[in-house]
Amino acid sequence: MENMIISRYPDTIDVRAVEPLTHFFARVTFSDGSQRVINLEPYLEGPIFAPIRNNPEMFRRIFVDHGAVAWPNGADIDTDTLYYDGPPPWAETTRARANPKGL
Repeated sequence: MENMIISRYPDTIDVRAVEPLTHFFARVTFSDGSQRVINLEPYLEGPIFAPIRNNPEMFRRIFVDHGAVAWPNGADIDTDTLYYDGPPPWAETTRARANPKGL
C-alpha cells in the first residue's frame, strides 16, 4: 500500500482520431470511445490560426499530435478544451479552492 499513488484528477482524455468535415467542423474521437462532431471555428483565434481560418486546404490537414488536434504550422487545440468545451471541471474546482472569494 505504501507504494500506491492516488491521483485526485480523473483519467486524462486524449484525442485518438480526427476527421475534417465541411467548413470548420471535424469528427473527433476521444480515448474514452466517445465521438463528437465539433465546430472548431470558435477556437481558431489568434495569428497562429490565421492560415487555418483563411485556407480550407490547411484546415483539412488537421491531425492528432500527442493527444490533441494539430496542424502542420504548429497550431493545436488542447483536448480538455474540446472534450469539456472549455477548461476541465477539475481546473475550475482547483481555481475556486485557490481563490474562494473569486478575486
